[in-house]
Amino acid sequence: MTQRRLHLNAFLMSTGHHEASWRLPESDPYAHVDLDHYVRLARIAERGTFDSLFLADGPHLWGSIAQRPAGALEPLTLLTALATATEHIGLIATASTSYNSPYNLARKFASLDIISGGRAGWNIVTTAGAEAARNFGLDAEPAHAERYARAAEFLDVALKLWDSWEDDAIVADKAAGVWGDDAKIHPPRHQGTYFSVEGALNVPRSPQGYPLLVQAGSSEDGKAFAARYAEAVITAQQTLRDAQAFYGDLKSRTAQAGRDPEHIKVLPGIVPVIGATEAEARAAEQLLEDHIVYDHGVSRLESLLQLPSGTLELDAQLPADLPPESAIEGAKSRYTLIVELARRERLTVRQLIGRLGGGRGHLTFAGTPEQVADQIETWFTQGAADGFNIMPAVLPSGLETFVEHVVPILRTRGLLRTAYGPRQTLRERYGLPRPANQHTAALV
Repeated sequence: MTQRRLHLNAFLMSTGHHEASWRLPESDPYAHVDLDHYVRLARIAERGTFDSLFLADGPHLWGSIAQRPAGALEPLTLLTALATATEHIGLIATASTSYNSPYNLARKFASLDIISGGRAGWNIVTTAGAEAARNFGLDAEPAHAERYARAAEFLDVALKLWDSWEDDAIVADKAAGVWGDDAKIHPPRHQGTYFSVEGALNVPRSPQGYPLLVQAGSSEDGKAFAARYAEAVITAQQTLRDAQAFYGDLKSRTAQAGRDPEHIKVLPGIVPVIGATEAEARAAEQLLEDHIVYDHGVSRLESLLQLPSGTLELDAQLPADLPPESAIEGAKSRYTLIVELARRERLTVRQLIGRLGGGRGHLTFAGTPEQVADQIETWFTQGAADGFNIMPAVLPSGLETFVEHVVPILRTRGLLRTAYGPRQTLRERYGLPRPANQHTAALV
């Protein structure tokens, strides 16, 4: 039996995931729009034989630009550039089903998959927040359930578009003067609740058939969507027990949806702060926390908890009368995770902001390379994860340290590949089959 191996995804975010990372002497405040910075990060992750890298995104300017480097390069454009600077690593872009059209987005992902030789992935999000809605002519964000209903139809249309060319539609018969076979083109002719899409895609079927489908919602709607469609799930979990519960629930839901549970990979996020000793790691973590501007944190926390400005007091705990998750139309699962973290550990608002400053609800862990490797191995071997979304607090140094000091330990323990080996597509690297075209699958 082949030994189970970790899947590692590098979550790249400007100067790092800690909100104060840009204030360190080593950091470049302009890195978020510097292509060379991202090329360097991609090559570091590739040196560590990561499966993939990932870029978050949203169609609005997030928060106050006073807090940290704001705005971001459009991820599909950036990943196309990174495709030419790397050879093996997968390239996952976030794109919203609420503020895109299926035809244009399906074409962009098919193009990235072709350009990269089969390394494209799509992190499917529904996009919470009224700020984004107002950028697209809406007065308020659509309800949570409606966003997921639209996402399901969006993805169904995208799948039809990616399958609108059979794999052998291109004949290229120069002697006969026949370039392609029109009988192997299948226009979707889709008429639905949210979309009307008539024609076939104007890009041939890509190397993977369609990109690796990634999803990041952990709400009830999000888990139902993931069980139906997702092949990798990025999740925020604070404890081993919670991670095990989420993992088991999602695998069960996937089986109930008629899919192989092995065909959905669960990747919790971890923000490692690494030192040669535990004391050194704690000092590095404290240095970052000392650079937090708490006024920014209070404003952001009040917005996430849907509280009026001025409600929270830094040295008090969260109010007892917060609304239930059912009343939240934004990021439901993240809301619950943060409230439960604060209640469980009896954190003041100041302490909670410090905990969230590094990973916005993802697990933060300060320790030696061995301790970080132990944490990863424990979750991996005890039914909590198929791999991890690595979110360095500071970039590029945090990723370099992880690759230079944690990756060798994971390799020695037999948990991580030592080299990429023969060239593979992203879904092959994740142990997933290439999907058959829906128009030819019945004939096989």
